[in-house]
Amino acid sequence: MSDISVLIVEDDEKIGELHRRFTERVDGFAVVGIASTLADASEMITLLEPDLVLLDLYFPEGESFGLLKEIRAQGLETDVILITAAREVKALKTAMRNGVFDFIIKPLTSGRFADCLANYRRYRARVEDRSTLEQDEVDGILHPPVSAETGPDHASRRLPKGVDMLTLETVRAVFVEDGTAPSFSAEEVGARIGVSRSTARRYLEYLVSVRFVRPDLVYGSVGRPERRYSRMGPFQ
Repeated sequence: MSDISVLIVEDDEKIGELHRRFTERVDGFAVVGIASTLADASEMITLLEPDLVLLDLYFPEGESFGLLKEIRAQGLETDVILITAAREVKALKTAMRNGVFDFIIKPLTSGRFADCLANYRRYRARVEDRSTLEQDEVDGILHPPVSAETGPDHASRRLPKGVDMLTLETVRAVFVEDGTAPSFSAEEVGARIGVSRSTARRYLEYLVSVRFVRPDLVYGSVGRPERRYSRMGPFQ
C-alpha cells in the first residue's frame, strides 16, 4: 500500500508545521499540503483528493464544519480527523454526525497523535480492496484492542510525567521564531500557545533542565520578582 496522503488544514502556521513534522514521523504517511484558510482547503481537497485531512475547527472566517459537510456532499473518499481546542459536547456530536474518524483536543500529546494515525493506518489496511466484511472484522475496525504497539511512542516515554513531545515542541518554537533571543514569562508562553500558566511553567522548567532556556528573576518597581526565560542553547 502506498503512503497515505495527508492535507493539514490549520490557520496557525507554527501549529500546522508541527502537525506536519509529527505526521511525517509516523510510517506510511506523506503530507501533500498545508492549507491556512477554509477556501484554500476546499480548493486543495478538490485538486489533491487526499486520503486524510487533519482539520482544525476554528478559523477567522468561522467553524470548519461547513468544509466537513462539503467533503461529504461531494462523495470524496477523504477521511477527516478533527483537531480542536473545542471541549463542548455539541462539537463532538456534530463532528461524529459528519463522519470524522477521530476527534483530538488540543494541546495534542505525541502519543495520542501517533495512536490516532496508527489506528487510521490499520483501518485503511483492513478495508483496502475489500468489498465485504465479517462481523469480527467490523468489530476489530471499530473497536481496536489496545496493545503495546498502539501505546505512546518511545520519545514520549523518555520524557518526564506530564510532559509530552508535541507540546514541548510548541513551547520550544516560541524561543526560535526569531533571532533576537527574547525572554518570556510562563504566563506569556501560555498565552501564545493556548495553555495555562502552570502548564507552561512545567514545560519551561523541563527546558531549563536540558539547558535550552535560562531562568532569570526580573525585579520590577513593585511586587514580587518575575521569573522569565530566555533561550540558552540547542535543544537536547
